[in-house]
Amino acid sequence: MINKVGQIMLYVNNQDEAVKFWTEKVGFSVISEEDNGQGMRWIEIAPSKEAETSIILHNKELIAKMEPQLNLGTPSLMFFTENVDKLHEDLSNKNITVGEIVDIPSGRVFNFADSEENYFAVMEKRK
Repeated sequence: MINKVGQIMLYVNNQDEAVKFWTEKVGFSVISEEDNGQGMRWIEIAPSKEAETSIILHNKELIAKMEPQLNLGTPSLMFFTENVDKLHEDLSNKNITVGEIVDIPSGRVFNFADSEENYFAVMEKRK
């Protein structure tokens, strides 16, 4: 029986730039980094060391060669925050592309783009 989402695979063109974006601009932490010595490298990141779900940054080009049938598209991820206004301002101040804050029935949400122009959403849920 599946009881939680453990890891999300994010295939990126430049792993070093992706780590820099997620850690320096968004505030995530590197949980672990593995390298099999044959070019296969993956970096686990998460909002905190205690997070139940993490993101694994994989080299898109290498994975495409190894597993050509794999869908390497960017997953549609929704992150949660306690203060959408502050996060929106913080990301904007770091020159991250952010969308407008929009009210939806379940909360307030905006999207943002990483350094490879992949878009993600973040929501402050209604209480």
